[in-house]
Amino acid sequence: MEIYLPIAEQSMNVFVLLGLGAAAGLLAGMFGVGGGFLATPLLIFVGIPPAVAVASQANQVVANSVSSLQVQLRRGNVDLRMGLVLLLGGMLGSSAGVWLFTYLNRIGQIDFVIAVLYVVMLSAIGLLLLAESLRTYLSRRRNPEGPLGKL
Repeated sequence: MEIYLPIAEQSMNVFVLLGLGAAAGLLAGMFGVGGGFLATPLLIFVGIPPAVAVASQANQVVANSVSSLQVQLRRGNVDLRMGLVLLLGGMLGSSAGVWLFTYLNRIGQIDFVIAVLYVVMLSAIGLLLLAESLRTYLSRRRNPEGPLGKL
């Protein structure tokens, strides 16, 4: 079943989009991260123009953020002061991002810059996760009993 995407100017199987959204949401829920950084590269991979993929992912990011906030508020895990400061920083950063997006779009470089930045960001995240995994692995090899001793 095809759905026409007027901004991307192409048709796509609706189940591919549903699957991408569900997979990103599942992983975001499991790992406590925003689904945007997962789904955006997947959308680009299936042929959505990078600028459209980034802009469209904002919908899913908002939905995931609101539902995560509700759960974490109930658990008492939200530091509202820190959240407000982060919100202010995010608003300033988003405004700068919109300006930069507009400028890069005007000079015809937005798709290239987004693709390169995603590769750089995902590579950096992957390297940081690998380093943390190696630290944990080496720590467990040195202390096989773990923090609770032998069970």
